[in-house]
Amino acid sequence: MTDTEIPLAQRPATQAPPRASAGAPAPSAAGRKRGWSPRRRRDFLVFLAFAAPNLVLIGVFTYLPLLNNIYYSTLDWTLGSAEATVVGFGNYLTFFTSPDAPRVLGTTAVFTVLTVGGSMVLGLLVALALNAKVKGTTFARAAVFAPYVLSGVGVGLVWLFIFDPGYGVLAWILRGVGLKSPEWINDPQLALVMVIVVYVWKNLGYCAVVFLAGLQSLPTEVMEAASLDGANGARRFLSISLPLLSPTTFFLLITTMISSLQAFDLIRIMTPLGNGTSTLIYEAYLQAFGAYNRAGYSAAISVVLFAILLVVTVLQLRFVEKKVHYA
Repeated sequence: MTDTEIPLAQRPATQAPPRASAGAPAPSAAGRKRGWSPRRRRDFLVFLAFAAPNLVLIGVFTYLPLLNNIYYSTLDWTLGSAEATVVGFGNYLTFFTSPDAPRVLGTTAVFTVLTVGGSMVLGLLVALALNAKVKGTTFARAAVFAPYVLSGVGVGLVWLFIFDPGYGVLAWILRGVGLKSPEWINDPQLALVMVIVVYVWKNLGYCAVVFLAGLQSLPTEVMEAASLDGANGARRFLSISLPLLSPTTFFLLITTMISSLQAFDLIRIMTPLGNGTSTLIYEAYLQAFGAYNRAGYSAAISVVLFAILLVVTVLQLRFVEKKVHYA
């Protein structure tokens, strides 16, 4: 009887392949693929050709100055002087024990919180208005975004003329209704309010455009289903739109906070002496290029600002991102 005639139940079981001996190593896929193929080598060379110039530029113009600044922060050095004395952490100790440190840190915190919060809240409200399907929204979007791309120097000069208590536009309007203009420039607290208002006005267009892009990318079927279920506009925004916008909000929170901590041009133009508006970055400028002429001390303040930026960004990525709902 041939194999084809043997019933299936009576056929012998198929023999298992022989096991490898205990001493023989198991074959490795990585071992069989040692060495790069010509294609992988070519792709890597193409990657280097495109990435290497960017990496070199970033290293030369970003990380090298950062390392040099950290080194300068350990020196007692006057800008332009050929001599310097190594003081180690002396500049940092001087800053944190200085009576001006609480004022500078407090001004930085107030300026950052109010500008970030104001830009994002007003930007979201403007984005909701621009998302309406009415005539003229294209022109309105361009008008809202225009201040963001304008020069900070030009914006500061225009608003300085508006806020001037003697001959400014705001003073003229207040005199027309029988009121006296506040001393926006001379009063330290009002000067900080003035700069915050101008900074929010200039940057809310950026937040509005980013929020608008996020609103237009929301799934329409979800919003339509909520409408059919009887949810009104406010309910749909709070329960659906706002949670779905969390990635956009998280992105704006990081970018606007970094931008606010580095704000310089408006402060320099509107309050050259830093009267009540000396944030960390502007204090570093005054120490290096103002009447103090302390480059090493200024470098130490810059390193403190860098450390704050790094810590804030890491904390946001570590804790705030957990509350972000990615679709």
